[in-house]
Amino acid sequence: MEFFKPGGFDKGLLVITVFLLAVGFIMVFSSSAVLATEKYQQSLHFFIQQVIGAAAGIILIIYLLSVRKPFYQNPHIVYGLLVISAFLLAACFVMPSVARVNRWVSLFGIRFQPSELAKISLVIYLGYFVEQKKHRLHEWRILALPIGVIGLFTLLILKEPDYGTAMLIFAICGLMLYLGGVKLRLLAALCVAASALFAVYLFSASYRMDRITSFMSPDKDIRGKGFQPYQSKLAVGSGGLLGVSLGESKQKLYFLPYAHTDFIYAILGEEFGLLGTLTILGLFLAFLWRGLVIGSRAPTPAAQLVAVGLTLVICVQALLNITVVLGMGPAKGVPLPLISFGRSSLVCTLAAAGIILNISQRKGAERKAR
Repeated sequence: MEFFKPGGFDKGLLVITVFLLAVGFIMVFSSSAVLATEKYQQSLHFFIQQVIGAAAGIILIIYLLSVRKPFYQNPHIVYGLLVISAFLLAACFVMPSVARVNRWVSLFGIRFQPSELAKISLVIYLGYFVEQKKHRLHEWRILALPIGVIGLFTLLILKEPDYGTAMLIFAICGLMLYLGGVKLRLLAALCVAASALFAVYLFSASYRMDRITSFMSPDKDIRGKGFQPYQSKLAVGSGGLLGVSLGESKQKLYFLPYAHTDFIYAILGEEFGLLGTLTILGLFLAFLWRGLVIGSRAPTPAAQLVAVGLTLVICVQALLNITVVLGMGPAKGVPLPLISFGRSSLVCTLAAAGIILNISQRKGAERKAR
């Protein structure tokens, strides 16, 4: 049993989200103004697009905060989101490729990346499934459906190709199944099969192997395969303790590729220094803490898993991005949530935060009695 407390959402999580969003606005403009001026003759181009994405995401948060019913337990919504996500992922392959990949669908002039929606859809689906089948999670035939769904989504995203996102989604889904009560030995068998699949895709593309070798030997070819990681670490290192000040980054002047997307944390480190990077890292850790607290206090198993799953999606992705920027892991093409440029990522991340905030308004009946 549960009751809905309007306005009782977690204020700390909302403040953290808004602060990260504000930092994102500042860094997107700072890191993209030169590129936008040259490419679009408008220095605010990427900034305006980011604001549009944020506006859509904020509207979603406001709406989600007002939803009284636990929509993440409604089978029509759960399976509807799942089908829409799968359809959009498949539709990517009939769309014109962008930079030799098929990660986006374009409708009415709007480009959207379905893998971002897939993260939310899978988390909600697994939360619903685990609660419905909680007494039969030891049976292979019961687990066949979620394993098949996870496998389908993983394959579609691998084929785009988007190796980093596919690994992230599979890992979070596996963890959710474990937290939901699936035996470790069953998950171990699944992980062995998945490891073989990921290995095949890893070795099937030379550029992925190049990323591994450049990570293992970062100074071996800094003008070739190791150029991007080297420039990223150079940006962070040149920022020192307090940074070179906002707008004064040199690496964003075409030295560091994808400065306003995957490597925006490096530009933040250059302009705001160690203090700035540690602040952002601390905010993501605080987001993780608040999300896990909300999950632990949620009144139903489905709400608990959804809150924890969405929190992990955001925070693990942030930590993956940061490790790549700092040279602690091979490049994966994963953006920094709420900060990197990208409307699809921004809208879906804000929607995920809105769902977590909605869950934070739901209290157990025993607490109401007190």
